[in-house]
Amino acid sequence: MPRPPCFVVILSDDQAACDLGCLGATDLLTPNLDRLAASGAILRSWYSNSPVCSPSRASLLTGRYPGNAGVRSILRGHRTAIGLPADVPTLAGVLRPLGYRTALYGKWHLGVREGSRPHDRGFDEWFGFLAGCVDYYSHIFYFDMDSGHDPTHDLWEDGREVWRNGEYFTNLVTERAVSFIRRTGRTRRPFFLYVPYSAPHWPMHAPREYVDRFPDLAEDRRITAAMIAAMDDGVGAILDELEQAGLREDTAVFFQSDNGPSRETRNWLNGRTEPYYGGSTCSLKGHKFSLFDGGIRSPALVSWPRSVPAGSDVRELGLAIDIFPTFLTAAGGDPRGYELDGLDVLPMLAEGAPSPHRDVFWEMGRQTAVRRGKWKLVLNGQLVESDRTERPIGPPQDDVFLADLEADPGETRNQRDEKPELVSELRSAAERWRAGIEARWDRQWLPQLDAVGVTAHE
Repeated sequence: MPRPPCFVVILSDDQAACDLGCLGATDLLTPNLDRLAASGAILRSWYSNSPVCSPSRASLLTGRYPGNAGVRSILRGHRTAIGLPADVPTLAGVLRPLGYRTALYGKWHLGVREGSRPHDRGFDEWFGFLAGCVDYYSHIFYFDMDSGHDPTHDLWEDGREVWRNGEYFTNLVTERAVSFIRRTGRTRRPFFLYVPYSAPHWPMHAPREYVDRFPDLAEDRRITAAMIAAMDDGVGAILDELEQAGLREDTAVFFQSDNGPSRETRNWLNGRTEPYYGGSTCSLKGHKFSLFDGGIRSPALVSWPRSVPAGSDVRELGLAIDIFPTFLTAAGGDPRGYELDGLDVLPMLAEGAPSPHRDVFWEMGRQTAVRRGKWKLVLNGQLVESDRTERPIGPPQDDVFLADLEADPGETRNQRDEKPELVSELRSAAERWRAGIEARWDRQWLPQLDAVGVTAHE
């Protein structure tokens, strides 16, 4: 009987859609992610399900839209912060009964309080931090001070607080991931390994050896390039270990970012107040927090030598919510036993089949968006620095914006007046979907928040 496949999901943080060598970046060095792409497929039309961290991660792990997973906004990082609802299954949790060993190394950001941690959501072992970011060397979470919370150390291993002061977090994640593959590979047990790196999310830290690789880049681009390079070295170590363990042929390795690049001034670390452009614009409109494609279009790669032809270029539509049903089906499970918004996209990846999606949706604050084929409609679209300050970047946007993404991937030309019937149809679909999300939120998730003494989703 053939051994079930193994799965490795690698997630970057706040990375622009084109910030890999294989995607056209000429000022970065990403040889290992480029190697991953060459051995499988580049996914040219792949999306996150949210333009911010926590909802995006919730969707990836649950196969649901953020509002259906119970996480619609950035979760706080203090030690009593709530997280992903306990009754929402994760991919790790549903693979365990199928014989899989599950592990997470990196950034969680789906709950800090006891009962909300990775071991409560299906992971056998884990290492990393629970909040949205930490100092890469002290592993202290400094970024909730505006809510009255003191800086807090945030580094954990299997539920125990650990201290690795002075060690670069990206490297610590790689060490744990490689060790897990080595140990688990010897047992011949299938595994699901989730590696959510925090790079290149602020604070913008990188070892000198990486910064020195990019002497000619501008300050903001240089540190972003260095952080991505450190992550890329980690990806190379993971791929090498899979090969040495004899697991590469039947391990599906998937890579994407959680959302688009941050323009927040806090990236600078030197008091500068203009938007930060360390992450590329990729000729896309928008960035983190925005539902224009710059905020949700993701760099995405998949390599599975047994199933996905090397050198593939997939231009059909896919999203993070599709990973749950795709991997569960490949493992021998039945997605019909779970509430899912994602669909099995393996035929699309392996055989060139069309995307199984017709309409897909997003929501963030006042914004709602829908894509159908080449058409994308954004309602109340925003270009803001953050959902906290709502500082505008660039000119104000039309409340109703229709773009042909094949002809205009940068969403520069609003065609709402040229396609009024299509606008009406897509707008009705988006508003119906959004109304369902809001109704469920009020009916199911808000009472759970009230039960733990939270009046608004932190």
